Amino acid sequence: MRTIDWIDGHIELIDQTKLPGELVVRKVSDLDELIDDIKRLAVRGAPALGVSGGLGVALVAQQGLTGSELEEAAHRLANARPTAVNLSWGVKRVMQYASEGKERILEEALKIRDEDIASCYSMGQYGADLMEELLGEGQHSVMTVCNTGGLACVERGTALGVIQTMFERGTLKEALPVETRPLLQGSRLTAWELQQMGAPYRLIVDSAGPFLLRRGFAQAFFAGADRIAANGDTANKIGTYSLSLGAKAMNLPVIIVAPESTIDMATKTGEDIKIEDRGSEEVANFHGVRTAPEGTEAINPAFDVTPHENITAIVTDRRVIRIARGETLATVPLGPIRTK
Repeated sequence: MRTIDWIDGHIELIDQTKLPGELVVRKVSDLDELIDDIKRLAVRGAPALGVSGGLGVALVAQQGLTGSELEEAAHRLANARPTAVNLSWGVKRVMQYASEGKERILEEALKIRDEDIASCYSMGQYGADLMEELLGEGQHSVMTVCNTGGLACVERGTALGVIQTMFERGTLKEALPVETRPLLQGSRLTAWELQQMGAPYRLIVDSAGPFLLRRGFAQAFFAGADRIAANGDTANKIGTYSLSLGAKAMNLPVIIVAPESTIDMATKTGEDIKIEDRGSEEVANFHGVRTAPEGTEAINPAFDVTPHENITAIVTDRRVIRIARGETLATVPLGPIRTK
């Protein structure tokens, strides 16, 4: 099943807020609905947001919006979540064809969807090959944060897509997803996806990650990305930075996996990335149950920034940039999209 798709003139998406208890597919035919779904994380993950941006513009174009009204709708959609560059990237890409009519817009949006599927297979191949290069033959355990599987894309995934490819090749010993506070994407979504694919896994609490890396429970740390700056600094789900520190302290590979569309060469460093704060309610409550005293205020950044000096390599759908060897995003040439 695809996380997000275009079906009979509307968008269909898995409501990720309902998992793992229920598998609910929403039919979205209104831009305000889509924006709300993005803000409340019913659809989330950088690649899936890129597809959402393209399909969202196609949706309102099919409903007759043109000119300044279409531009205003596109602006609202692109700014629904500020940190993930893929959302605005998807919107901008299809808006290039606004003057060519609604069918051309839809054609480009569906192209983004199809490219994302191919991209995830390619990242899995590049990433699994890199693991064999860095760790040698045999089976290896890996730690990962948040959700970077098919639920974060259209199918398969980025960092979790590499783990899936390792599993299919027989080189995965065990996956260790961290629960990922405050919304538990690791336990609700990643554990669910690992279970669906039949891969061996054990769930760990966020704060156990660095200690378990020190104790040798995993030989590498994988993360996705919501924005990669020109120097390799990477914004990803909060908690990624501390796990990268734990891995670096043990001289373990820190691997960032994301499509080329997540690279933002216009953003020079991680200091220039706007970090979304999602407010106190997510921390003080969970699924409608209050977990902190009334009136408690929280600092709740949705993302952190892992500096490039903590990163061993960045894997995209077109290349591997070995940051630890001095390679840069500007100097490593693009390679082919690899088929499954």
